[in-house]
Amino acid sequence: MRYVDEVAAAVAMRHARKNVVIASMDRMDFHTPVKVGDLIILKASVNYVGRTSMEIGVRVEAENLRTGEVRHAASAYATMVALDEAGKPTEVPRLIPETEEEKRRYREGEARRQARLKAVK
Repeated sequence: MRYVDEVAAAVAMRHARKNVVIASMDRMDFHTPVKVGDLIILKASVNYVGRTSMEIGVRVEAENLRTGEVRHAASAYATMVALDEAGKPTEVPRLIPETEEEKRRYREGEARRQARLKAVK
């Protein structure tokens, strides 16, 4: 989980070019165990951007280095908030999805954001 948080922060910082903090982690789903000796591969993308927050999707894969088998080990969605120099939330650049995959991730990220907002009311 620490790796997921760290890679999500790196991706968010790269997009915003600002410091970020994690605001929430949605559904850390574990699909298969990562075994001792496996190579852990983390893939992350900015799925959706609000005014000050970003949803980062993280996929964790485990590769058996002897056989080459790659397994989907876990997935999570982290909401990261960009901070200004005073440590206050600050606006982030818009995300302009171009490919069909990016557009799908954006729509789904927006729906998850709406569900999160609805859940806290």
